[in-house]
Amino acid sequence: MFDYTFHWRSAFLALPEMLGGALVTLEIAVLSMLLGTAIAIGLALGQQSASRPVKAVAMAWVSIARNTPALFQVYILYFGLGAFGLHMGSWTALLAGITFNNAGYLAETFRGGLNAVPHTQMRAARSLGMGAFQAYRLVVIPQLLRVVFYPLTNQMVWALLMTSLGVVVGMTSDLTGVTQALNVKTFRTFEYFALAAVLYFALAKLIVLGARLMAWRLFRY
Repeated sequence: MFDYTFHWRSAFLALPEMLGGALVTLEIAVLSMLLGTAIAIGLALGQQSASRPVKAVAMAWVSIARNTPALFQVYILYFGLGAFGLHMGSWTALLAGITFNNAGYLAETFRGGLNAVPHTQMRAARSLGMGAFQAYRLVVIPQLLRVVFYPLTNQMVWALLMTSLGVVVGMTSDLTGVTQALNVKTFRTFEYFALAAVLYFALAKLIVLGARLMAWRLFRY
């Protein structure tokens, strides 16, 4: 009944190629987090803006990003925009899709973090003669980071795992794309994808470990 023969040798021989794909995966995840964080801060502030158009755009972005599947978001960027003559490469579409998703989730994280910092902190900083930007940089942001640091770590892991969606838009250079290409050549599905799963797991654990070490250095006092 169970007559499958495992061939791990071929999978381990392909490990250097898969590690190259893992580096591309990590690159996309890090870039999407950097871009998503920058956009999310703007969206968080936009949701608290007195301008109705700005607030509406920020709330619409967050609502769409959080309430539609990430796969749909990548699909629309890669296939949907093509109907309007706007063509993206698979790498760009994947990065843009994950960034869009990250920004929506992180905007709520930052909004909650800002609300967790007492408003009196800002008033106290201004009463000491600080400008608004200086008060945010020296008083609000350090306290905000303590609140949002671990949610940021979780989102980084989620961004790493979301890169696997690239295979549905023709991405072949990331870990899942490389693994699928090897699978098509050899039909050793279990061996290659099991090894890829181990690499994803290792990357996720390294991110969490790195975040814990960073938190210990930053927030130990």
